[in-house]
Amino acid sequence: MQTVWLSGAEWLAVLRIGLGLWWLESWRHKDKKGWFERGTGIAWAADVANKHRWTFVKNGFHRIVAPRPKAMAYTVVYAELALGLGLVFGFLTPIALIGGLLLNLLYLVLMIHDWAEQGQNAMMALISLVALLAMSWQTWSLDAAIGLFL
Repeated sequence: MQTVWLSGAEWLAVLRIGLGLWWLESWRHKDKKGWFERGTGIAWAADVANKHRWTFVKNGFHRIVAPRPKAMAYTVVYAELALGLGLVFGFLTPIALIGGLLLNLLYLVLMIHDWAEQGQNAMMALISLVALLAMSWQTWSLDAAIGLFL
């Protein structure tokens, strides 16, 4: 597919890189000291889960996240960094796209009542799905350079 400026594969790479930059911005703007030392991120998520309209969200949070708040804080913050770097550089891209899709779906379920958050998570999930199904790692990526996922 040829377009006015870039090829279809190149536009998919732009989409993938843009999604990676979005993840990096999500990582950058987090108050890491608050997340790691004061537990603000997990405390906020606990408050959201406790008020959630679906009981499985509250139960799941209390079973999986609440017992290990520090580990979960590090997991969330560094997952966003890893996703961003993986997508920008195109390294282990299908894994990063699936991981990002799952994380956005998790955020989507957790924040089901907040329509402002829903738009961002839905859009990021859609971009992940398109980039995954269109194999966006074939252009401008370390994966393509070293022959991964051909």
